[in-house]
Amino acid sequence: MINLAGESIAGHRWSQAQKQRILDSRVSTTKRLADAVAAAARPPRVFVSGSAVGYYGPHGDEIVTESTPPGDDFLARVCTAWEAEARRAASVTRVVCVRTGLVLERDGGALPQMLPPFWFGAGGPVGSGRQYWPWIHRADWIALVRWAIDNSAVDGAINASAPAPLTNKAFAAALGRALHRPAFMPAPGFALKLMLGEMADALLLSGQRAVPAKAERLGFRFRYAQLEEALAAIFG
Repeated sequence: MINLAGESIAGHRWSQAQKQRILDSRVSTTKRLADAVAAAARPPRVFVSGSAVGYYGPHGDEIVTESTPPGDDFLARVCTAWEAEARRAASVTRVVCVRTGLVLERDGGALPQMLPPFWFGAGGPVGSGRQYWPWIHRADWIALVRWAIDNSAVDGAINASAPAPLTNKAFAAALGRALHRPAFMPAPGFALKLMLGEMADALLLSGQRAVPAKAERLGFRFRYAQLEEALAAIFG
């Protein structure tokens, strides 16, 4: 069973009602599925449930692995509650919580929303640019989840992020090179906070230097380990 349900965290400004929808769409759904798995006469051999690197909260330039404790901001609390519901099925089946970073592909996820400023020559870092953005090519994310399903040694949380997370400044520079566009125009943090409120801090202005320690220890090999390789594949 694979559970990836959840309200988009970037779809709307974070009002209290929207934050509740983000939480409930993950926790309530996972609770119902975990209850069904626990009650099943023949439970699935593995229950894969979504999570995110937001579990760790902001960590500056500290390297973050699956053993790093949770943070205490909104997204960290959401991920902690989300994973706790999934783990209730661990008494009857193997549970894997996939802590996903920024998934990259041209036709979905966050990348298409990043492109317009670059096409118009106004791309660049956001805020200080020093915050780390853990990323993963969509093909590697799919391969990692399939590998986790087939590999009985994979249990508990696993970081779905490439081995080489970059600062936002380095990420913007690499994206500019891939698009053959300039990448020196910063987006001021205060302006993003005015436009997006709390969401700006959580999604853009802070981050985690998350690495896939468990996946690499257990033998998973990334096809796109470096951002330049991933962007070259995406943009041809």
